Amino acid sequence: MEVQSERAETQDEENETPKTQNEDKSSPAPMKMISTRQNQVSLNLMGIKRALANMIILHEYPLSLVDHIGFKIHSNTLQPLFKVCSRNTVKKDIFKIFEIERERTMKLLDTNKSKIAITTDMWTSNNQKRGFMTVTSHFIDDAWKLQSRLIRFIYVPCPHTADVLADALMECMYDWNFDNKLSYSSLMLDGRLFPMRCCAHILNLVVRDDLEVIKNSIEKIRYSVAFWLGTQKREEKFIETTKQLRVPTSKMLELDCKTRWNSTYSMLKTAMIYKDIFPRLKHREPLYKEVPSESDWVKTNELVDKLGIFYDVTLLFSETKYPTANLYFKNICAIRLAICDCLVSDQEDVKTIALQMQKKFEKYWDTMHGLMGVASILDPRYKMKQIEFLCPLIYGDNAAQEVFKYKNILYDLVKEYQSKSQQSHHVQHESSINNPLSRATMPKLDLVKQLDVFVSHSTTNTHVKYELDHYLDESHLPRNDDDDFEILCWWKSNGIKYPTLHDIARDILAIPVSTVASEYCFSTSGRIISPHHSRLHSKIVEALMCARDWLWN
Repeated sequence: MEVQSERAETQDEENETPKTQNEDKSSPAPMKMISTRQNQVSLNLMGIKRALANMIILHEYPLSLVDHIGFKIHSNTLQPLFKVCSRNTVKKDIFKIFEIERERTMKLLDTNKSKIAITTDMWTSNNQKRGFMTVTSHFIDDAWKLQSRLIRFIYVPCPHTADVLADALMECMYDWNFDNKLSYSSLMLDGRLFPMRCCAHILNLVVRDDLEVIKNSIEKIRYSVAFWLGTQKREEKFIETTKQLRVPTSKMLELDCKTRWNSTYSMLKTAMIYKDIFPRLKHREPLYKEVPSESDWVKTNELVDKLGIFYDVTLLFSETKYPTANLYFKNICAIRLAICDCLVSDQEDVKTIALQMQKKFEKYWDTMHGLMGVASILDPRYKMKQIEFLCPLIYGDNAAQEVFKYKNILYDLVKEYQSKSQQSHHVQHESSINNPLSRATMPKLDLVKQLDVFVSHSTTNTHVKYELDHYLDESHLPRNDDDDFEILCWWKSNGIKYPTLHDIARDILAIPVSTVASEYCFSTSGRIISPHHSRLHSKIVEALMCARDWLWN
């Protein structure tokens, strides 16, 4: 009480004390402080609002989240000054983020010096039977990091003919202004390196339908797996039996998705571990009627053994973060050699499967795509050796011709890249000639320019031979068994030694052979697109899908 009285008296004395002229001048200071605090609060509330939109984008929350009472109470508890906005406001904020990120992505693609590869895929929603196309860009940025950006998630009206899809794709290219920066789609080497099909799809075509040959055995195993995963009580009985027989694994049974052969492979491989468990379980459960026979397990065992390489390569091609293109050639060759091994199997069913696989494989990969070979040569651990080793195993007597083909493609690419570089140099040179300040020396510069052209045409082949042959003749980079080689880092640091190959590597190594990046968008789009679909909703879906991809990157 005494302290309060002393403070009160002091305040009264200060109030009675007359203010000086300087004190009067400083009186607006408290107003400025209040204004600054208000601005800080305002900015903080704007940041919360933006964070809310980002949260909805990244985690695919419905816009109706802002109407939930629990969410409003939670937000008010965190920041009482923040008033949860409406759905329309959130939608506007999402479009703002989309435009900002779109501008950043366009600037990145525009300023990036390398070519851009694209993957595209179509999907039809089950609810409305409407078609959507995704377009994803792939490139190596200036820091030599492999990048991918979803640039369009667009509604495409029926009919989905080749012309309609091509028009939608071209509209996207013009809209993003990178039609002149595409890699294989810009007809590299006058179209010799034409776009290739999705390798993951081809592998699926090669394997999936051929499993029908042992359909009965697979169905028996699928029935057994589904039965013992059907109820918690059965699952507990299964685990108890595995412990009694001391099965050396803790991996549980898994049921497959019939439309995905790799999931069927995983189911069969896991079931093989427990093949001795199922007969014993039949005596403990009268409802368990159909047990796979020994013949079924023999067929399954050999099939699982033969399809192991297919499964591993499918996983490699289906990764969301793509491997660089130098890894494709040896894996496709491994697939072809695995098919040849299946052809000499003791099991007639496996031989039948192998014959069908061989037909489909040769339909798509009778001639290996040139880009795969070029990318393989650009791997400094192997250079020409990987091709020289694998081609005789694949092509037999025609191996020398195939080796020459890949090497010749790389020579032609070097010539093309050097020619474009020289043309760019001459264009810059000509622009300096047209400068009014240099008109006095124009005859002399014209003669020098003509001499430059003559010299460049005379020495182009020598330059190509020197750079590429020097790269091929140089010793190979050592490879370790646990090699985690970063090929992009190697080419980034060796650009001075091999300038033309450096540019080719940056363009070629970014090219994916799978459309998984585009397909990945469809795994979540079904949860975003509502049954009450509209053109307006297509725009918000595209904004959500693209903004999410850009924010994650």
